[in-house]
Amino acid sequence: MSESFQGLDVEPEFWGGSSALLAVAGSCNGDAAPLIDALRASPPPPVPGAGRTRSLFGLLASFGALDLTAARVIEPHFDAAAIMTQSGSAIDPGTSWGVFASASPVEVHWEQESAASVDSAPRRATLSGTKRWCSLAASLDRALVTASDEHGEWTFVLDLNQDAVIPHEGGAPLTGLRGVPSGAVELDAASAWTIGGGAGWYTSRPGFAWGGIGVAAVWFGAAVALGRALQSSARSREPDQLGYAWLGEADRLLHGIRVQLEDAADRIDDGTADWGLAQRVRGNTASGCTRLLALCGEALGPAPLAFDSVHARRVADLTMYLRQHHGARDDAARGRSLSDLLRAERDGTSSGGGAS
Repeated sequence: MSESFQGLDVEPEFWGGSSALLAVAGSCNGDAAPLIDALRASPPPPVPGAGRTRSLFGLLASFGALDLTAARVIEPHFDAAAIMTQSGSAIDPGTSWGVFASASPVEVHWEQESAASVDSAPRRATLSGTKRWCSLAASLDRALVTASDEHGEWTFVLDLNQDAVIPHEGGAPLTGLRGVPSGAVELDAASAWTIGGGAGWYTSRPGFAWGGIGVAAVWFGAAVALGRALQSSARSREPDQLGYAWLGEADRLLHGIRVQLEDAADRIDDGTADWGLAQRVRGNTASGCTRLLALCGEALGPAPLAFDSVHARRVADLTMYLRQHHGARDDAARGRSLSDLLRAERDGTSSGGGAS
């Protein structure tokens, strides 16, 4: 089999929970509940930047190839563990975690002993308002939640089992990731405490970029599974010229994404990965996945969408999952950063401060 259709490599015994979690992911059939139970029983998750990020991304890609509902449950739990580690803390054993970071009208009311200090952590507060896009809030134990005051955006640990946390009814998507309800949560003076280095820490830490690339690894895993569907079709009957072209394009796209993810993993481990890298990797991965979805539609026709439940759900789930990517807005932000850098270089040169 072409290496492009194999996904990313995972070292044997990379993480003690790999085998059990992969087995549950492969048999969950779009049901989040067994994954949540498996996460509670798992050892502390691996984190990026610890020297084995290639294997971590390979594991995330494997989850994505098996079942995107499983990946959508596991990836935020892993991300929460990484964020807690970056803050100098850790997730509680035997708990399942989410990350709820959408911009939402949530008010922060600091407890009296915490109100005097702006930067110290942890600080205790109560949160009130509607937090949007809280995936699996009714099923998880804890979540990292962002909320803002006049100083900026803070990162809080929130116990989801308290009475002051009220998930909205329903929230399951109509199509795609239907096993991951993602409705809003009402917070009625819910008790929480901060982590990290103060206001603005969540998006300013290097791990923010690392987590974004980890999501791209999940997308890549699903794209590999789509590539395997094309490969299986080519085995079952001799392709025509278009069939050869579609298979070759899939190989080219997947190889390019794989190389970028491996390079990004190495750069995370050596401390040189930044948000610009994340924007490029996420953008190229999302574009490649979108093209793989189109190639499967052209090459395979309607039959697998109509009669292959695994393939049909993968197509719907990946289409929904990719909507997390901001697309042209991220490209515009990247373009602005490049333009600012070029302007700074030009101004430095014109003022005599640049290198000749």
